[in-house]
This record gives sequence, structure tokens and C-alpha cells, in this order.
Amino acid sequence: MQALWMDAEVRKEWLDAGEKIGRKVHLSRDPDGETYLTQTEMRAVAEIIVDRHFKSQLDPDMLCALAEIGSCRQLQAEKYDRKTKETKLGIMQVVPQTAEWLFREMGYRNYEIEGNQSLLFRPFINIYFGGAYIIWLSSHDGKERSEEYVVRAYKGGIKKATHKSTAEYFKQYLSVKQSLPPKSGQQMPANRSFATDNSSAALPSTLKAGDSWKYWDSIVSPEDMEELWRHPDVLKEWTESGERRGKVRFSHDSGKRPYLSRVEVKAVAEIIISRYFNSRGITHTALAALAELCSMRFLHGVRAHTGLMGIDYPTAAWLYKDIGYRAYKVSSVDDLYNPFVSMYFGAAYLVWLSEYEGRQRSHQFIIQAYLGGPENVNLQETGPILHKFQEILSCYEGEKKGYGSCSIL
Repeated sequence: MQALWMDAEVRKEWLDAGEKIGRKVHLSRDPDGETYLTQTEMRAVAEIIVDRHFKSQLDPDMLCALAEIGSCRQLQAEKYDRKTKETKLGIMQVVPQTAEWLFREMGYRNYEIEGNQSLLFRPFINIYFGGAYIIWLSSHDGKERSEEYVVRAYKGGIKKATHKSTAEYFKQYLSVKQSLPPKSGQQMPANRSFATDNSSAALPSTLKAGDSWKYWDSIVSPEDMEELWRHPDVLKEWTESGERRGKVRFSHDSGKRPYLSRVEVKAVAEIIISRYFNSRGITHTALAALAELCSMRFLHGVRAHTGLMGIDYPTAAWLYKDIGYRAYKVSSVDDLYNPFVSMYFGAAYLVWLSEYEGRQRSHQFIIQAYLGGPENVNLQETGPILHKFQEILSCYEGEKKGYGSCSIL
């Protein structure tokens, strides 16, 4: 509620309707008495959820458009599909079993829902699991999926993603998406108070959604932070940018998405390799280049690629529980937004791939297997991927070593 009050457009809409800060806010109702979110509220909730949990992975417009089509933004929407025998709930029309699977096996654990599917009628929870499902669909079966595939699969399931029955739905989605109101304006700083004709109360002084992603210290352990401060290149970069111990800022792009500098990526790779993989033949420059190829150095990753190394939760959990890589604990997707954790499990996965099915693998195989899974490798199609990797690698190794020196292991 604090985050919603801090959204300028929501705040104006609520105050104009007679709502007051510190009191319960009334939900809108349609002529049939059904509760729904206004477009302004829907936009704000989608942006807050993306800012908190899916930064650089999801577009709030996609969430808003799917909610508009699926439920008309009705909180209590409930539809039964006779063919699949599934009931879809809430704003994003989330199947309870899918939400529980995302929570239990895919690491999306910011909201506890097991055993209480009625929680899916709450907008933040429903939109969170709807967004998590979209991310999963974006890389279904190890392939990068188009927006059309994701939208059609969201409607009819994976089997109907390319079926004619969902084609019209995608056209409707595009039409609705294009007609959405403009994005919300800047939110008010969390420590700034305001007064209006309707209320003189000030907002509580708390962090905004996404504030925790501004600072290294909020997600990285003190020991790892100390290692970074001892790294000469990082020390120089942070000192020149005026960083202070205890509150080191991440860089942010124009969309306020946090990312690492190449100096920071290379330093984290050096630390992880020297600590845990020094005898496994992995070079820190190759690990850093692979991070850039997967995530463009964005803290959260890009689309379905989670975190700096693009390593997903099931893979990291498997490496932790079954293969024995336990230097860092991973219990949810959020753990993989820590650059050290993501880099550690990314390196562990490279080691495992290097001996896939009991034999030494080429770096061409390893790169392609890392990006799409070992079962999807086609060495005849590796050229563009390898070339891009080599191009990025040269940025970390320096111009002296050209493309021919590419080596992961």
C-alpha cells in the first residue's frame, strides 16, 4: 500500500476519489458489483512487481495487456476450462497448480501460496506468479521464445502456442497493448512528505519498491564486499565514483535497471575462480564474457535469463543439492540476483558441461550447451554464438589476444 500511495498517478486518483492516507482504500466495483483495479492501479501494481522482482526481465505493458484481456482487471475473476479441467483465478488468470509449481520447483518464493489458492485473488500475488510464468514460457524447452509465442502459450498452453485457435488472441493482445495509457511518472522519494486538501498525513519513511537493488551491500555478503574493496581495479573505480563502504551503488541504465560495470564483472569472476575453481581450468575472462553474453551485465538478467550468469533456479538447486556445489546456498530465484551466487553456479555448470556424458567437450559445445541446454546443441549452428562470445571476450582480455585465443576450459 505504501508503494501504491507513492505512485503519483495512483495517489492523485485516490485523493480525487476521497480516499485518505492511513485509512482503508476502497476498491472500484463494476455495475455487477465485481471488484476491479482501475487502469491506473493496474499499471502501478505491474510496475511495482516488475521493479521488485523482474527488473530487466519483464515489460509491465505485457502484464497490463494480459490482465485486460483475461479478466478485465477483476480481482475475483474465476474461469473453468472444460478441456484442460483447470480453473484460472484472478487478474492474470493464474492456474493454482501452476503457481504452486512455480513456488515449489522454480524458486519463486516471495509469496507463500501452497495450500491457500485464495491468495491468488490478491493483485500483487496474482501478478507476481503471472509474471513468473511468463518468464518460464520465454525460454520453454531451452529456446528463446518470441512475444507472440509467450502470449499465445499463456492463453492456451504450450500445445496451443502455434495453433490457429490462439492466433486471434494475440491480435487482440497487440491491440490492447497499443491502447494502454502512458507509463506512470516518477515516484516520489520515500523520505519526502506531502500534504493535500484531502489529507495532511505524510507517507511513512520506508524504502520504495526496488530500492534494495540500488546497493551492492544490500544483497552481497560483507565478506564478498570486502574482497571487492581489496580488488585494485574495483577500488579505483568505486573511489573515483564516490562510493562509500556500506552503501555502494549499482550502475543503472535509463530504465533504472541495475547493471555491473565490466570492471565489477571481471572482479567477481576473478574472486570466484580463485576461491573455488582455480584447478578446474576456467579462465575468469571467459566467465566474465559469458556473463555479458547471457545478461548484458544486468543484475537480474534479461528476459528468461536469471541473474548475471543467466543460470536458472532449477539448475542452481540441482548443482547445490545433487552435485555438491555448496559454497553458496540457493533457496529461491532471488538468491541468483547476487552476482557472486550467480557467478559461482554459472562456473559450476560450466565445469559439469565440460565433461558432459563422461567425455571432454569443446568450448563450442560448452557455450551452446550453457545457453540452451546440452540436449539442444547443434555444432553446425554455433558460428554466430561463438563469434559473439569471442568479440566480448576480447573486451576482457585486451586487444593483444584476438579472437583465436578463445578458451573456456
